[in-house]
Amino acid sequence: MRKPSAFEMSRRNLLVGTATSVAMGAASRGAEAQNSAAPPLTTATATAPAMATVSFNVNGEVRALKLDTRTTLLDALREHLHLTGTKKGCDQGQCGACTVMVGGQRINSCLTLAVMHEGDNVTTIEGLGTPDHMHPMQAAFVEHDGFQCGYCTPGQICSAVAVLDEIKAGIPSHVTGDLNVAPELTNAELRERMSGNICRCGAYSNIAEAITEVAGRPA
Repeated sequence: MRKPSAFEMSRRNLLVGTATSVAMGAASRGAEAQNSAAPPLTTATATAPAMATVSFNVNGEVRALKLDTRTTLLDALREHLHLTGTKKGCDQGQCGACTVMVGGQRINSCLTLAVMHEGDNVTTIEGLGTPDHMHPMQAAFVEHDGFQCGYCTPGQICSAVAVLDEIKAGIPSHVTGDLNVAPELTNAELRERMSGNICRCGAYSNIAEAITEVAGRPA
């Protein structure tokens, strides 16, 4: 076997050294770029939530609460005032289980902040009636079996009461044909106005019968 010459050995050493230098340089530049891009390590500092005092009339009683300003009206009613008749369903305003009345108008209490209702009159299912003194709509729901599991029923009853008030006030809906004529409680009007209250048990026809009876029409 021929022994490599001194020139060949020097050439090989040069190539090896050059390749090593290039690789080390690239690695060094990559590490520098990574270090410069990485955010400095800091210790997270917890900040206290913003608090506010809100006072409103709930079911005929003035209540004052000190709340995190991010608290929804639904959570204020359920978690702070312990009015658990109002239900937490989807938390996105789609199911209607959290429906209450504010100033006589129905709203989804999961989509509004409690601090937005300073001085407002809020009515929940507990404020409509009790088992011993039921609101006519509650009694009609019982008579017509307008519920099965009952979870969404409080929101449906609050919404139904408000629906009749809307029609009496002449407030049109999406299906009202003539805006110059007072709306009537037709089947189409009823279905449209109650469409925001989902019944997972499918008791829709019974609910419609209960509302129609309270409206003064034969079911």
